[in-house]
Amino acid sequence: MTKKIMNVDDSVSMRQIVSSTLQSAGYETVSAVDGEDALGKLATTAVDLIITDLNMPRLDGIGLIKRLRASTTHKFVPVLILTTVSEEKMKQEGRAAGATGWVVKPFRPEQLLATVRKVLGPDA
Repeated sequence: MTKKIMNVDDSVSMRQIVSSTLQSAGYETVSAVDGEDALGKLATTAVDLIITDLNMPRLDGIGLIKRLRASTTHKFVPVLILTTVSEEKMKQEGRAAGATGWVVKPFRPEQLLATVRKVLGPDA
């Protein structure tokens, strides 16, 4: 069964790059423009993984993760943060919120796909 991944980023070009990378590896994707948009779409769409930017309007990546972890429906969905931020303090904040992993932009497609496969398992 094809795994579905939500891609959350306020940058149109970054959403396109991430979606294209994931789709080229056989994943189904759904995109959201920020955390609020993601939560709205998650109300009607089940996903296997969420990849989110950190800095976004309305609801940022950390806020999104906190809301997901407080939800009974999405509490255990893995979440990767994909951001230009690489400070250890922010990584710790992400882990404390419940992030599964952290990938720094710019990324190589094979790096992102390797991280996705590690999180989703060898059959993904």
